[in-house]
Amino acid sequence: MAVIKTNAEDTKMLARLLRAEAEGEGELGMLMVGNVGVNRIRGNCLDFKNIRSIPDMVYQSPGGFEAIQKSYFYQKARESEIRLAKRVISGERQHPASNALWFYRPTGGCPSTWWDQANSGRYKAHCFFVPQSGECPAVF
Repeated sequence: MAVIKTNAEDTKMLARLLRAEAEGEGELGMLMVGNVGVNRIRGNCLDFKNIRSIPDMVYQSPGGFEAIQKSYFYQKARESEIRLAKRVISGERQHPASNALWFYRPTGGCPSTWWDQANSGRYKAHCFFVPQSGECPAVF
């Protein structure tokens, strides 16, 4: 059962985002990027109010993803990435991205907070950050 509304083209868009943002971090890293994207759609809070679809989330400006500025994002989605996108659309969550709304790749260690959001952990190169549960109850 899907936790967000989607269609085949939006699922492919999410798959392309997973690859462009985290291919070097393997399937688990791509799933975590998907968790952040799905949480932004579900959350309807903080920087992500009125983000109701995958295209809204992917192309949000400001606050969207750097990957959309690269040609790699616009290449055709592969079946393996589409399967990963379907898993996160179905509600699969991976820690530390389970409730995260943000991630980034620092040059050093992960700070304990980023823009007043708590660090929930690191996976390979990316640090993940979560809102307070009272600020965004839909992502918890």
